[in-house]
Amino acid sequence: MSPFLAGVLQLLALIAALALAYRPLGDYMAQVYSSDKHLRVEKWIYKAIGANPNAEMRWPAYLRGVLAFSAASVLFLYLLQRVQGSLPGSLGFSSIDPDQAFNTAASFVSNTNWQSYYGEQAMGHVVQTGGLAVQNFVSAAVGIAVAVALVRGFARSRTGELGNFWADMVRGVVRILIPISVIGAIVLVACGAIQNFAGIHEVGQFMGGSQQWNGGAVASQEAIKELGTNGGGYFNANSAHPFENPNAFSNLFEIFLILLIPFALTRTFGKMVGSIKQGYAILATMATIWLGFVLLMMWTEFAGNGPAFEAAGGAMEGKEVRFGISTSAIFSISTTLTSTGAVNSFHSSNTGLGGGLNLLGMQLGEIAPGGVGSGLYGMLIMAIIAVFIAGLMVGRTPEYLGKKIGTREIKLAACYILITPALVLCFTAAAMALPTPADSMTNSGAHGFSEILYAYTSGANNNGSAFAGLNADTQWFNTTIGLAMLLGRFLPMVFVLALAGSLAEQKPVPATAGTLRTDKPLYAGLLVGTILIITGLTYFPALALGPLAEGLAS
Repeated sequence: MSPFLAGVLQLLALIAALALAYRPLGDYMAQVYSSDKHLRVEKWIYKAIGANPNAEMRWPAYLRGVLAFSAASVLFLYLLQRVQGSLPGSLGFSSIDPDQAFNTAASFVSNTNWQSYYGEQAMGHVVQTGGLAVQNFVSAAVGIAVAVALVRGFARSRTGELGNFWADMVRGVVRILIPISVIGAIVLVACGAIQNFAGIHEVGQFMGGSQQWNGGAVASQEAIKELGTNGGGYFNANSAHPFENPNAFSNLFEIFLILLIPFALTRTFGKMVGSIKQGYAILATMATIWLGFVLLMMWTEFAGNGPAFEAAGGAMEGKEVRFGISTSAIFSISTTLTSTGAVNSFHSSNTGLGGGLNLLGMQLGEIAPGGVGSGLYGMLIMAIIAVFIAGLMVGRTPEYLGKKIGTREIKLAACYILITPALVLCFTAAAMALPTPADSMTNSGAHGFSEILYAYTSGANNNGSAFAGLNADTQWFNTTIGLAMLLGRFLPMVFVLALAGSLAEQKPVPATAGTLRTDKPLYAGLLVGTILIITGLTYFPALALGPLAEGLAS
């Protein structure tokens, strides 16, 4: 069997598994966020934090909850790293420097999980499990909560109330993320991932020297890292490390975890707005882009020219022989089209066009299917833009799910789609213009530019993967990428929640003969085209200087 055919069969198995989980998980999540009952453990949490889960919030109050909780999380995680040297279970590691502690705190709280350090050489057990792993859960739950608030904006009318942030966040952790993560961790342990609190130990002699590894609660962190579309690895090699990703089955299972909730949330959306077909239209748009990118990535990684490509059967540089080209391509596209950032191969070693696909996947806004929560609300913003464009074509006021898309709504949607490109391009331009940041580039020319562009694209889009050729552990990159991560996460949420509040206040309008049917294939095609055109117009000049120039030159 050829490697390409084997990859296609694994892709089909992955799609079948996602299809089987789609309906039950999507319906369950809709029930979770529609229920008015609270579990006993949830009541304990509400009492501990002093929150009233039954109090409805308008969008400013909901936003204050998001920002207050996230700010407290950044501060806590920063301080935890700064005192690591005094904590038990630190494995002898010293406290983290201020700039790197800020970068890491911003990274994990913003669901980015960008890492400018070697995990096995910097973080002890307390920081890993009590700090980073906890943020893997709560940052993902925050993203889902914001998406649910936007869905309620479409579903409700004549009210500005969007639910309760504290209830939504706690339910996401307790009822969704923890149960699935427990099952996922058990599966990964069965596959061979480690789960312990062992100290540093020598594993053997190599070429006259010794190699040392530390243990850790790796399987449990790996499960939520993928399920919550986080991406931060216990080890520097991330999901290419056999302790995190032991074999081909665990590799496919991790991809399944990455895509599980983002795809299933489209079913949740359909149930909550009262139209399953609307959920299917969003699902079809996400799936079309994801599948198209996967097939393009497989093609470009198999179609390289030259003796090395021919001898290896494709672009094997930077890829684990345990996984090969096909599943590495599926993994890389699945992580860059979501906000995961985990890697089982090194994106800097992809072909020029392959690296460009990873970049483009993030630049789309990570909406196909995107991060947990962030993918759904990002896609719904693009759906509003597509409806607006269609309305301009026929000279009719646009409507989506019975809500008028007026001046206020389109301004908020426009601000949402502009903020991330502005962050990416401005920070990239500053880094290329200043003399010091360029010293961190391992490569010159188009590939070196791609390293810088990739870093800020990954940070501002809350992805977290890297080209791996850039030395990002400097004061400049730790600070600027940290700012890009925070601004790229929370500024868009401001516009999403403001939009949700505006929609919830509206009176629904009945559909007429002139209403655009947004549950039909025609609209899904329009939405795909809108996404690609907006991204292309925004990023094409930068892509032409980097991966496109490199790909055409090779």
